[in-house]
Amino acid sequence: MPRLSEVIAALENLWPAERAESWDAVGTVVGEPGQEVTRVLFAVDPVQETVDEAVALGADLLVTHHPLYLRGTTTVAASTFKGRVVHTLIKNDVALHVAHTNADTADPGVSDALAGALGLRVVRPLVPDPSDPGGRRGLGRVCELDHPLTVRDLAARAAARLPATAQGIRVAGDPEAPVRTVAVSGGSGDSLFDHVRAAGVDAFLTADLRHHPVSEFVADRAHSPLALLDAAHWATEWPWCELAAAQLDEISDRHGWGLRVHVSKTVTDPWTAHAASTGPSPATATALAGSASRAPSDTDTSGAPN
Repeated sequence: MPRLSEVIAALENLWPAERAESWDAVGTVVGEPGQEVTRVLFAVDPVQETVDEAVALGADLLVTHHPLYLRGTTTVAASTFKGRVVHTLIKNDVALHVAHTNADTADPGVSDALAGALGLRVVRPLVPDPSDPGGRRGLGRVCELDHPLTVRDLAARAAARLPATAQGIRVAGDPEAPVRTVAVSGGSGDSLFDHVRAAGVDAFLTADLRHHPVSEFVADRAHSPLALLDAAHWATEWPWCELAAAQLDEISDRHGWGLRVHVSKTVTDPWTAHAASTGPSPATATALAGSASRAPSDTDTSGAPN
């Protein structure tokens, strides 16, 4: 059986820590370098549910995409959520290793796995890593479809092929517009809009799209008529767990380690339910509300925030 230090060295070779963003917190969080590793679990989030799953599975190592501590802390008291995670890991001899933005830009990385889940052919990175002479590493991916789909059909494909979540897939743009090229980025992606415009694609699928950036993006439809597809953050990154597990399986076979590698099926997306909108139109809603409440005065300052 390999030692934890040997397995971590293999993981660091896949996703070197120096390729993480400067603000990120990647690498080994908990673990004794000399402990033996026989079973590994991959998951998106280092939350109590996945830690408990690792313990029940008998895993010696939990590898997650999201960091446990992205910012500094002064306590790991078990009275806190993250402190309880640390206590559970240590008490049960389960190591925790994180590959976050260093896995996002890897070749293959998080967005390659997302493209694969959607049946897209990767053409190039959306934001190339200037340190990669081969031009294969970078953030996001520009992809092609085998045959054109409408935006509506692409959204339906994403809803069917990504793990089910309460959110599903939201669309901004013409549902009947044809799509031949797609940019994808696992996780939060509205900071990439300038790169998406420059890529000249027909659609962009990512997660965590916010009202104001999307509103401004679609308002510029004359220059950027592409559609936006917004999936759940967890769902866009979960396919990477299967990719990463397959990579470690191959390394284990090559070294004769005999590791048993698993992927967590626990849904850790924080949203648990979705109610489709069935309320009245704004005009009707205003009329109904006006019949039962006072009209706002000129001095009323109680507006809703952005």
